Amino acid sequence: MSQVLVVDDEAPMRAALEDHFRRDGWQVTTAMHAEDALVKFREAPAPLVITDMRMPGGDGLGVLRGVRQMAPGVAVIFLTAFATVPEAVEAMREGACDYLVKPVSFERLKETARRVLARAPATSAGRRSPDSSCALVGSSPALLRTLERARRIAGTDMDVLIEAESGSGKELLARLVHSASDRRHQPFLAVNCAAFPEALLESELFGHARGAFTGAFSAKQGKFEAAHHGTLLLDEIGDLPLALQPKLLRVLQEREVDRLGETRPVRVDVRVVATTNQPLPALVQAGKFRADLYYRLKVALLSLPPLRERREDIRELTEHFLEKYAPRCAARPRICPALLYRLEQHDWPGNIRELENFVRRAAGLSRGPELGLESWEDCQQVAPFPEPCQRAAGQTLREMERSLLESALAAHGGNRTRAARELGICPRTMRNKIREYGLPPRRPA
Repeated sequence: MSQVLVVDDEAPMRAALEDHFRRDGWQVTTAMHAEDALVKFREAPAPLVITDMRMPGGDGLGVLRGVRQMAPGVAVIFLTAFATVPEAVEAMREGACDYLVKPVSFERLKETARRVLARAPATSAGRRSPDSSCALVGSSPALLRTLERARRIAGTDMDVLIEAESGSGKELLARLVHSASDRRHQPFLAVNCAAFPEALLESELFGHARGAFTGAFSAKQGKFEAAHHGTLLLDEIGDLPLALQPKLLRVLQEREVDRLGETRPVRVDVRVVATTNQPLPALVQAGKFRADLYYRLKVALLSLPPLRERREDIRELTEHFLEKYAPRCAARPRICPALLYRLEQHDWPGNIRELENFVRRAAGLSRGPELGLESWEDCQQVAPFPEPCQRAAGQTLREMERSLLESALAAHGGNRTRAARELGICPRTMRNKIREYGLPPRRPA
């Protein structure tokens, strides 16, 4: 049974939220103001707190700070009838999970509550607990070794490089490092290095002065400055343009940012966590990534195992996603042993993201109280792959992945979006893989 502490100075609002959550199977504690909330949280800690922002005798930020002192990883959602941008920014900087404006529908609030609790942290057994802000589900030895190393690294202030295949949970691991560090109450920001053109990426990372380029009508703070005292995730660092790599190297070495159009550097205190699904040594050899930047990022290295190397986690992950997409209150279907065996035998080239997509489709297409082998067939899109995707003797996993990509593209006439959906991966990952393997460009429509 999920637990929640509801804090609001208006009795009708407290009663309505308590009634809705109780009817949905939650264990609810209510408080009428900040002081009352801290007393009740001390007596009975809850993994989730929903609090009004403005109350007599203390605001919601006081509630957040107080409960975080007792339980650093507790999830906090703010409700307010007087939303302001500075107030919202302050709430998120303090570590709020979400900020909702009244009146808010209970369905939306309930979905938000489930989402933030689903991102509850991993314990030493790989399961969720209320002492952090992210979840890596599983208890296989391969995952536990990675989690233990991540926690040791989190206790230092070193920059981190995370290597893993697409869909393995690199961002969740980065959030775990942040939430287990001394910076956990400070911002955690993320930038996808593959999502911006070079000129925009430079401004996004380092900021710019007013008039630095055409269209720069006002000064902009970059992500390094915005993440001051916190953690900055540089996702898919292998896609960082070569021209920007010396500037990033200087920031890592000097902890100073040069905004575009300014000559005076800005000091920053930021921990950088970089992730990659590409082998950076190969990019270094190809002249696409600077060796000095690679070694500077590799001070602390984490490798997240792909799902095929921790098959014993598939059962727990499947149950986790079933709870997410078919919650208990909606007659969550069971998984038959035959289907579970099929899932555990599959190699999951799209890793956890592919498994999540499968469970989501299977739950949506479910025709009864149990997911059987027919769910596997129902969730196959179009026709099965042709013969080249079958593993040949002596064929490496890399060769097999390339063959799988070629087969999916061929089966869908070169349509990347449909091929990505077939494989259970996102279109961006498909584009990255096509570029990585040098596959033919998109066919004309």
